[in-house]
Amino acid sequence: MPVTSDDELREILELETIAVVGCSATPHKEAHAIPKFMRDHGYEIIPVNPYADEIFGVEPYDSISEVGEEIDIVDIFRPSEEVAGIVDEAIERDDIKFVWTQLGIRDRGAGERVEAAGKRYVEDRCLKVEYQRLMG
Repeated sequence: MPVTSDDELREILELETIAVVGCSATPHKEAHAIPKFMRDHGYEIIPVNPYADEIFGVEPYDSISEVGEEIDIVDIFRPSEEVAGIVDEAIERDDIKFVWTQLGIRDRGAGERVEAAGKRYVEDRCLKVEYQRLMG
């Protein structure tokens, strides 16, 4: 079952490093504004976008598997049909504890695979909204 309790969401939001798959270089897009908000509130944001040259002053990674830093949370800003492939990469990494899909992004089967791998899954929730509600 995806994480739904406020206590578990707070636990996730107490972590520090978020790899954002689909992070955008375009300021007016939610996939840029939400990671920027989280970055402005003390989180380390690792952008993952194979099509962007620079996001937040750094070169984004092409995929989760290429990220050299430790990752606590993978936040997904990609269509639901792409979640399964991203989850496969996240499951391969021991450091990733949580996979989070943004509002409107769902893949129950991928979530079940995340949980079967001993990690937790948050589905169809906005990271910024939950931060403001629980931590702000």
